[in-house]
Amino acid sequence: MDMQVKLRVSLLAAAAVLAPAIAHAQATAPAPGQGGAKPAARDQANTVQEVVVTGQRSDMRSSIDRRSYSVANDLQSATGSIADALRNIPSVEVDVQGNLSLRGDSNVTILIDGKPSGMFSGDGRAQALQQMPADQVERVEVMTNPSAAFSPEGTAGVINLITKKNRKPGKSGSVRANVGTDGRWNAGLSGAYNAQKLTLSGDLGVRRDGHESELQSERAVYDGFSGDFIESRQDVEVENTGRMAHVRGGVDYDLTADTRLSGELRHRRMKFDSDALETYEGEDDTGAVATAYLRDTAGRMNRANTGATATLRRKLPGDEHDFVASLMVERTEFERRQDTVYTDRLPSAPDLYEEIRGDTTQDQGQLKLDYNRPLPGEAKLQAGYEAEIQDNRFDAYGARGETPGALTVDTNLTNLFLHEQTIHSVYGTYERPFGKFTAKAGLRLEAVELDLNQVTGGVQDSNEYRRAYPSLHTAYDLTEKQQLTASYSRRVQRPRPEDLNPYPVYQDAFNYRAGNPQLEPQETDSYEIGWQYRPGQAFYLATLYYRETSKGFTDVVQDLGGGVLLTTRENLAENRSGGLELVANGKLTPKLSYNVSGNVFWNEIDASALGFTEKREGTSFGGRVNLNWQPTAKDFFQLNAMARGEQIMPQGRREPGGILNLGYRRKVNEQLSFVVTAQNVLDSMQERFVIDTPAIQDVTERKMHGPLLYFGLTYNFGDGQRRQREPQFDFDAGTGPG
Repeated sequence: MDMQVKLRVSLLAAAAVLAPAIAHAQATAPAPGQGGAKPAARDQANTVQEVVVTGQRSDMRSSIDRRSYSVANDLQSATGSIADALRNIPSVEVDVQGNLSLRGDSNVTILIDGKPSGMFSGDGRAQALQQMPADQVERVEVMTNPSAAFSPEGTAGVINLITKKNRKPGKSGSVRANVGTDGRWNAGLSGAYNAQKLTLSGDLGVRRDGHESELQSERAVYDGFSGDFIESRQDVEVENTGRMAHVRGGVDYDLTADTRLSGELRHRRMKFDSDALETYEGEDDTGAVATAYLRDTAGRMNRANTGATATLRRKLPGDEHDFVASLMVERTEFERRQDTVYTDRLPSAPDLYEEIRGDTTQDQGQLKLDYNRPLPGEAKLQAGYEAEIQDNRFDAYGARGETPGALTVDTNLTNLFLHEQTIHSVYGTYERPFGKFTAKAGLRLEAVELDLNQVTGGVQDSNEYRRAYPSLHTAYDLTEKQQLTASYSRRVQRPRPEDLNPYPVYQDAFNYRAGNPQLEPQETDSYEIGWQYRPGQAFYLATLYYRETSKGFTDVVQDLGGGVLLTTRENLAENRSGGLELVANGKLTPKLSYNVSGNVFWNEIDASALGFTEKREGTSFGGRVNLNWQPTAKDFFQLNAMARGEQIMPQGRREPGGILNLGYRRKVNEQLSFVVTAQNVLDSMQERFVIDTPAIQDVTERKMHGPLLYFGLTYNFGDGQRRQREPQFDFDAGTGPG
């Protein structure tokens, strides 16, 4: 069944689910021009007793089911990528390669304005985070226990990137340009025109990043014949260059004071080139070097994302009473290519040439209907339907030969894999205060259809399953300034398409990665208890959390012989984790503010299937400090520091690390300002992984060379005076996750 047919089926199913609510809404809606709608307060439709903490660096909003951090004053966001912005958000960690985790769990769903994007899925997600500019992100929502109104995908939770919305009447915009070391630069242009009923907006940007990195690995693999460990060494120097371009255009048109039609077209393109020089030596059982080579690789990665969204918003009688329908379609094309030559080979042999290609196409569609209604007793009801369709095509190719013009196809590296997944969901949440106590309960029902086709191997498979995902959020006001919260949600992490493809993906001559078609979804029950205190402009938060995961994913490294390792994924029997997170935001002096967070967490892994006789467990920590000093109205200084401790892994551990960033902004006048930022000031951005099993011992270290400097200018233009407009419904009042 193709995507168009499935969207039609989804429309019919949605109509059946929400027909009573829609019919009631239309019957009670006022005629155009007759009013009946009151302006809604921003961000109140899905929050209870929202708290806004005003600080010079980062405004923080806390509601019953999420926390929101403004990045308006984050200088790293002004010149850097989304990865740079997320590194300064509590609970979030982005490593050297751009891999994202939330409270130590990498299974995180990333949304843009409440909607999924192919840019943040698959193998290229880390590069996208490192290349996409952050200057169009206004704030970051972190939901470690999302309500049932959100997809349960992502056992760690959801990160929602809220983009900037320009609602100033008349014409307005900004021009930005930043220049950095090592050939880095980026530029952007944003503009908007806001008339009585029509709003036009758009932005475009270009970006170039370059950096050098180094990988060193020392490996010892147990040899059953000799009874000894066979050692090898690998050293890789990499020069990376990334280029990114994006363009977006949007239109909003108010049919009436209560009805708005919106549309958006967007295109993003990313290119990532790398030149890597690798030196390898492998010993035999006597300790003499028996295998060696020099490997020179030119790599290229292209990723293009094109999408469109159409939205209808209808304000119904009464406060916080509305209906939203949206349709999103998107295509993401991903191409990876490596051209390699092996020289100085031992045993002596002619040069070997190699070409590796991987092409992926993902077509994605989402239909979402969301209905919000106030009920007696200050209660709120939210109900909706969502259909999400994904069609994925993975085409891999590998060839080798002694000359570039005479390569022979390697059937072990050439295959075609098709993956199609459809998810139908209905959900509802009910929220009501009972004096000082507030509760929000939700339930989401999902039906999943999965079709797999390993065309090369002639293997087809399909699966259908249905699951229920409940959620519960509660809050109790101890005083006007103190509140206790508690929450529960059930989450799921479905295998990525590439996690199910059994054919090996070539990384280098001694490292392969393959999927596991038997991999099952992992499910997590997540619990939290929190306390927050807000004296004046300060904000203090403490959260105890506990997660229990069944069939949890983990990377498993296997020895294929000859020093070659294969990494695949397995379902562990059980994984438990918990911790304490502390957040503090306030002012030390009238001109010096701070934002401090820390996380101490414990993790227990059942690794009995990996050769361990007992469960592995350990405790780790992570923390960050942000200091902001504004000595004058025009000068703003910033310091960001992050540190993390040792963390256990199923077959080893990750060792401690940290980073220090600095920034300065000067406001020349109301239109012009310039900024200077320095990233990785201490040249400490690195990662060290240790595998320690009875059969494999490996130490791998990745290091990003630094520091990185940026110099930037921003010029704002447009109508400075706000015009008087007739009162209208605030269509951006937060009517749901979509």
